[in-house]
Amino acid sequence: MKKRFLEAAKITKAVGLRGEMRAQLLCDGCRILTDFDLALGGEHLPVKVLSAVPLKNDMCKIRLEGVETAEQAQKLAGKILYLDRDDAELPPDTWFIADIIGLPVYDAESGELYGRVTEIMQNGPADVYCIKTEEGRELLFPAIPDVLKKVDVEGERIEIVPLKGLFDGQEEVK
Repeated sequence: MKKRFLEAAKITKAVGLRGEMRAQLLCDGCRILTDFDLALGGEHLPVKVLSAVPLKNDMCKIRLEGVETAEQAQKLAGKILYLDRDDAELPPDTWFIADIIGLPVYDAESGELYGRVTEIMQNGPADVYCIKTEEGRELLFPAIPDVLKKVDVEGERIEIVPLKGLFDGQEEVK
């Protein structure tokens, strides 16, 4: 079942004296925080991000409407900012990471089940999907057209054609 609210950022701490906060991005960039209406915490309280400035290592400095002091900002440390999926429009052949995590990955030709997606790493020219097999092995594959053949979020299925030797030597996870 798809979650209605998707994690966009996690507030980590107050910065300065005027209510600014540091937040760890859990989405594709700071711009998402200012372009959409967001919700705060598990209660999904509406909140407006007035500014979001990129920092290093998937972090940004944010300012929320109504948060004027360091004390107010510090009380929000640890809270998650959520995006309502109904507000976001995805381009064709793109998906929310939250919808991909947990999907089973099959060989497109043989139908063999490789495992389930546990993580998606976004630190290069192509995303890298991490899957865990039933035997506990961790397998990695690049999300490139030669390998990733089909993503069916509704049908809960991913199909790949691994390049020769792609999964050779990948170790068991303990």
